[in-house]
Amino acid sequence: MNKEVTGGCPFAHGGNTSTENSVTKWWPKALNLDILNQHGARTNPMDLDYDHRAAVKALDHEAVKADVKALLVDSQEWWPADWGHYGGLMIRLAWHSAGSYRMGDGRGGAGSGNIRFAPLNSWPDNASLDKARRLLWPAKKKYGNALSWADLIVLAGTLSYESMGLKTFGYGFGRADIWGPETDINWGFENEWLADSANRYGDLDEPSTMYNPLASVHMGLIYVNPEGVNGVPDPARTALHVRETFARMAMNDEETAALTCGGHTVGKAHGGGDHANIGSEPEATGVDAQGLGWANPGQDAKAADAFTSGIEGAWTYDPTKWDMGYFDYLFNYEWELTKSPAGAHQWKPVDMPESAKPVDASDPSIRRDPMMTDADMAMKVDPVYNEICQKFMADPAYFADTFARAWFKLTHRDMGPKSNYLGPDVPAEVLIWQDPIPAGSTSYDVDAVKAKIAASDLSAVELIATAWDSARTYRGSDKRGGANGARIRLAPQKDWMGNEPQRLAKVLAVLEQIASDTGASVADVIVLAGNVGLEQSIKAAGQGTAVPFAPGRGDATDEMTDADSFSVLEPLADGFRNFQKEQYAVGPEELMLDRAQLLGLTGAEMTVLLGGLRVLGVNYGDSKHGVFTDREGQLTNDFFVNLTDMGNSWHPVAGESTFEIRDRSSGAVKWTATSADLVFGSNSILRAYAEVYAQDDNAEKFVRDFVAAWTKVMNADRFDLQA
Repeated sequence: MNKEVTGGCPFAHGGNTSTENSVTKWWPKALNLDILNQHGARTNPMDLDYDHRAAVKALDHEAVKADVKALLVDSQEWWPADWGHYGGLMIRLAWHSAGSYRMGDGRGGAGSGNIRFAPLNSWPDNASLDKARRLLWPAKKKYGNALSWADLIVLAGTLSYESMGLKTFGYGFGRADIWGPETDINWGFENEWLADSANRYGDLDEPSTMYNPLASVHMGLIYVNPEGVNGVPDPARTALHVRETFARMAMNDEETAALTCGGHTVGKAHGGGDHANIGSEPEATGVDAQGLGWANPGQDAKAADAFTSGIEGAWTYDPTKWDMGYFDYLFNYEWELTKSPAGAHQWKPVDMPESAKPVDASDPSIRRDPMMTDADMAMKVDPVYNEICQKFMADPAYFADTFARAWFKLTHRDMGPKSNYLGPDVPAEVLIWQDPIPAGSTSYDVDAVKAKIAASDLSAVELIATAWDSARTYRGSDKRGGANGARIRLAPQKDWMGNEPQRLAKVLAVLEQIASDTGASVADVIVLAGNVGLEQSIKAAGQGTAVPFAPGRGDATDEMTDADSFSVLEPLADGFRNFQKEQYAVGPEELMLDRAQLLGLTGAEMTVLLGGLRVLGVNYGDSKHGVFTDREGQLTNDFFVNLTDMGNSWHPVAGESTFEIRDRSSGAVKWTATSADLVFGSNSILRAYAEVYAQDDNAEKFVRDFVAAWTKVMNADRFDLQA
């Protein structure tokens, strides 16, 4: 019986988009391709011809800086400044924006303005930083598109230090904003803020066992728990976690100590009231809150009554001045455990005279106890950190310079090479963590180089595989890796298992000699060699598409390369070459998706590249998995034609993670495959792409699209072409 329903709403109310009602809720094993489509043109409100770098170059940088400095001391009644200066708040905003960076996968960091979006905008550790962004809105509004939020946030923190007396190391404009949350970042698997730290470690007493690529100790924190490991005060134990967390951000012990001590030289923590009175985080508030969270009805326009971490107090006598006050307090007094008014563990000084205490952030007639967190006490208790602090105290100028450099690294690490930095304050010094590469020549005879490569004894497979392996290390997350620099010939890359060291050494011996003979860089010759191999394979398939090439790559040296920091770029899996170093908890197709996202590929580009590389025969170790063709070595669309051929059937191999493709009539095995191959026929979105390339009218389109995607990967790190 039909029943008429009246009064219903015609809209789905998130039924097709919310986490609880998404495709992955109903089919949790489905491969989610959303990470390949997050930051495309559909989400970006800028005009298609908008050139952000050109806009930044035209920006009146000095006027921006003057306006931001003025804003720092213009206290607003709706969120008043501590001691009349927003420096501490803006430093925390910049710090927490940059501090989400982790070296393991290069994700997080300040380079995209991602702190504006969930989950970062609502992490417990970022409480009330929404207010800092609103305080910066007048500057953002005035200077518009050319001043990205990402740039403005870091600039505000840097100018805060400058206004408080620190000689900063420099600053680079040039970050571009994203326009939605980065759902591709794995911040952890917990479903609860500040959940038990043990969830993140193989052994909580061995900080190095934290699961990669995570760097923070809790879901919702930037670094370590300021109250102690799992909220239990123990400075010696906390020091071990501080060391591991900062190391995962590419910081050594001296940089870590400098950042901790210098970060707490100014400003204060806020936890002067009852945490139960604090409202929900921004993403949980109603529309009337207009994106502001952590409402504090008892603040009464007093800076001292603001709420952030729950810890309460300043670290120094003069929290708006860069000085050595942090060390004076930490090392000249004994400290004992106490709790903040909000109930958080913290440390207070023993027998500090009233006259030595800082004044209240709102009322200069009142003096307040300073405080230290467990991480601060770690600087005193840990012998390594203590020795570094003693060095800083003996030489304040050295401390200031070390901190300024560490701050610059913290806030610029994910911008990539120095060529991406814009503006008048970019330091002249080239730093090794910027992965420097000298300029390459563009004056050599490209055709002569190609002729020498073609005349060599190297096969097309060897040429293509070497070029791919050189370029595939690129990470759009922090703009590291790639073919420029030819670091594939240096440690550690030359010895990586996935680069097939024996084959690589053979190929490089030939290509390096060609580079020497022609004046081209090795980096250019490697990419040209891949192009030569492709053009040979295209010609063998009966087509004549040329592969574009842009000369100008340089060759890095061992002295320009921090080998340890490059170890995190090692491909432990590469679905494009059907390679896995070992078995992992996630499938080959998921690892392939992660690599495709880091390379900046769309779903269609990932599809066409994999299908082409399979028929070219460039699988790791000459594996035949996924080589669905009897014309191996020719760039054809056979992978897709045979994948979608219903004359075939697909069967898992018992006891293995591979499959057999059999003739449906005879049962004979025709090919073998991995899940990274078959997902292009099983996933509905990827199958749609595969069917395009399998069509009779798209053989030429397949080659064109493959060449375009290949060139995109080869040029991913050519920032000079994007200027």
